[in-house]
Amino acid sequence: MTSTLVEPVDDDLWSAIGDPTRRRMLDLLLAEGGGTATSLSRQMPVTRQAVAKHLGVLDRVGLVRGDPAGRERRYRVDDAQLARAVAQLASVGSAWDARLRRIKRIAEEIQRTQSD
Repeated sequence: MTSTLVEPVDDDLWSAIGDPTRRRMLDLLLAEGGGTATSLSRQMPVTRQAVAKHLGVLDRVGLVRGDPAGRERRYRVDDAQLARAVAQLASVGSAWDARLRRIKRIAEEIQRTQSD
């Protein structure tokens, strides 16, 4: 039995999500319905410039979208891309669950044959 992913895993997307600072930024944007680099930097232990760079990474992979808001950009989470990431995670999780069940069956069979 083989498990196939519904869609290939997007390494750039997961690289972006893999950073704890960017995950925290996503949490804040989701909780607050959006924000600017300045508003996010007030809530994080990094500079505004660092926040802006992280937002750039999230924007490149489509997890956030920035719209002009005066002299800054207001960022919001792209729900469709976040749903895509969640679906990929669920698919990868299911594939690994299937692999682990198979490994368990093999180990149990080996144990049974050795105890006979």
